Amino acid sequence: MALARGLVLAAALSLLFFAGADAGTVGVNWGRVANDLPNPASVVQLLKQHGIGQVKLYDTEPTVLRALANSGIKVVVALPNEQVAAAARRPSYALAWVRRNVAAYYPATQIQGVAVGNEVFATAANVTFQLVPAMTNVHAALARLNMDKAVKVSSPIALTALAASYPPSAGVFREELSQAVMKPMLDFLSQTGSYLMVNAYPFFAYADNAGVISLDYALFRPNAGELDSGSGLKYYSLLDAQLDAVFSAVGKLGSSSYNGVRVVVSETGWPSKGDAKEVGASASNAAAYNGNLVRRVLSGNAGTPRRADADVDVYLFALFNENQKPGPTSERNYGVFYPNQQQVYDVEFVLGGRSSSKGNGGGGLGWQDNGNAPAAGGGGVKAAVAPGDAWCVANAMAGEGRLKAALDYACGPGGADCKGIQPGAACFEPNTMVSHASYAFNDYYQRRGRSIGTCDFAGAAYVVNQAPKMGKCELPSTV
Repeated sequence: MALARGLVLAAALSLLFFAGADAGTVGVNWGRVANDLPNPASVVQLLKQHGIGQVKLYDTEPTVLRALANSGIKVVVALPNEQVAAAARRPSYALAWVRRNVAAYYPATQIQGVAVGNEVFATAANVTFQLVPAMTNVHAALARLNMDKAVKVSSPIALTALAASYPPSAGVFREELSQAVMKPMLDFLSQTGSYLMVNAYPFFAYADNAGVISLDYALFRPNAGELDSGSGLKYYSLLDAQLDAVFSAVGKLGSSSYNGVRVVVSETGWPSKGDAKEVGASASNAAAYNGNLVRRVLSGNAGTPRRADADVDVYLFALFNENQKPGPTSERNYGVFYPNQQQVYDVEFVLGGRSSSKGNGGGGLGWQDNGNAPAAGGGGVKAAVAPGDAWCVANAMAGEGRLKAALDYACGPGGADCKGIQPGAACFEPNTMVSHASYAFNDYYQRRGRSIGTCDFAGAAYVVNQAPKMGKCELPSTV
């Protein structure tokens, strides 16, 4: 009964945290550069089984769009780079494309967006200056068919569109793109109520600068943070820094109307395997990055230091490992699932989702790193977290207000033993909100047997599987 009362109180606390705050959404990129993927109907069942309610495609394959019909899954389709020039030159081409690839499936297939091109500046530079005209013509076609309110038009940009990104306050678009492309694009997005799509990969920055960038900083784990001397803002996450560099660049285009344009992270992810020189590519790091990001977004805690109240929608890359993608090993190992539909590592797409065999609390970061996919039909048994190697720590990005509310609950109605963080006690130092909250959250978590949902506090905490470092204080892994 005491445990039941505790869970009720935890639920009440969660509702208190969420009141008045909208959360972002998490979807996944469904790429198909492979020769061993399951059929589309099976994929749709997989998506529904795991609570994945949004997908982004790289084309308009009819079998995929038909399989998604009446599934309740929201879809972003793509007009490929190769068709951008034609769509820009001829409004009739854009109209025919929309009729054939959007209107023909809507509304049974819940198409909510069209991505015109993908990383055009980086991969199809020859059509850079035709991109916004193509977007305009696609939108006009949707408007002609009375679909423009439901189906938005955007175009994913890579971070290489920035001339500078460090520190975040120095973010600025490349000179040849700033006024000629990005300003007209932001005008278009603002006028049509659409969003800026950004492909952001902290993995690349970390792999290239592992001697400088902390892995914890890249994986949303507790860290000392990085101060932006230009803005005075402190960053605890590399993804936040990347997004704020984009926000800074947008701000320098000079129109206050752009502040209302939302950002959607159209691709982000972490590879589970890589070449020897691809530092940090592993299943454990992929599980940590994607798992921590999902929990953060769904907890309504995805704002950045520059835009603290922003709700950010995210599409993980990718749904499957794709064995025909060119490039280094990592390119073929971004998938959350193997082609046989077994998970590469465990990551939840809903808060407090389906039960996990690992008992690692709210949104599991358990993982399987055996170097090979389990055999088809073999069940894919995942390694359970061994007793004594899981801790609950505070999420610094939740902010002091949310941490204090959760700390007060844990030490009060939650029943955690907080004597260790009183003045003069062994864990009073470091005397910070994050350290004290971590102590209380971990005690609460351990006392409840590390059961699902007991390390979340509405996004103010999460599970780690390495002993946290808090000065001379050691957090227990059992009570």
